[in-house]
Amino acid sequence: MSERSAPLDRLNPRTRVLAALAFCIAASFLQTAAGLTAALLCAAGLAATAGLPVRTALRRLAALEGFLLAGVAALPFMVPGAPAFTLLGFDASWPGLAQAAMIVGKATAAALAFAALVGALEPAALGRALARLGAPGKLVHLYLFTARYVHVLLREYRRLTLAMKARGFRPGCNRHTWRAYGWLFGMLTVRSLERADRVLAAMRCRGFSGALPALTEDQ
Repeated sequence: MSERSAPLDRLNPRTRVLAALAFCIAASFLQTAAGLTAALLCAAGLAATAGLPVRTALRRLAALEGFLLAGVAALPFMVPGAPAFTLLGFDASWPGLAQAAMIVGKATAAALAFAALVGALEPAALGRALARLGAPGKLVHLYLFTARYVHVLLREYRRLTLAMKARGFRPGCNRHTWRAYGWLFGMLTVRSLERADRVLAAMRCRGFSGALPALTEDQ
C-alpha cells in the first residue's frame, strides 16, 4: 500500500493542532460576508493541500450541515427585520437568514479546516501532540485507547447483531424490539468492561506505569 504524502504532512503535529485551534477561534469572530468567504476559501485550500478526498469531505460536511440546519431552522423566524418569506403564517426575516447563514458558514469553515489539519493525523501522533501541548494525561490516554479499540467494539456489535438475526430477530416499532436492543447494548457494555479489565491486566503485566512510551520523538 502506497504511503499518503501531502504538503501538510511535513508540519509538526503540534503546529497543526495549534493552527486548527487558531483557525476555529478566528472563524468564530467573523462578522462579515467577505471574511466568511475568505475563511471558507482558506479551509477549502487547506483541505486540498492536505489531500483530503473530496467524497470523504462532502460526506462529513453533509452530516454536519444536516445538524446545523436543524439547529438554525427557527432563527429566521425569531430575529426581527424585513420579511423574506412567510411559512405557515410566520414571517422569516432577512437578518435572521443572514445570521443563520453566518453560523452555518462559520461551522463549515472550522470543520473543514479541522479535518484537514487534525483529522488526517494518525491517532498516535495526535495523542503525542496533545500530551506535548499540556493536555491532561488521562484525556490523552482515553483518546488513544478509544482510537485503538473502537473497531474492536464495532466488530463485537456486528457479531451480536448477526447472532440476533440468525435467531430470527426482525426489528420493528414494538416493545419486543426495544427490549432486544436494550439487552444488546447491555451485553455490549458488559463485554466491553470485561475486555477493558483484560487489557489493563495485560498492560500491568508489561510494566505499565501510567505513561505510554513513544517509539518516535517529535521535534
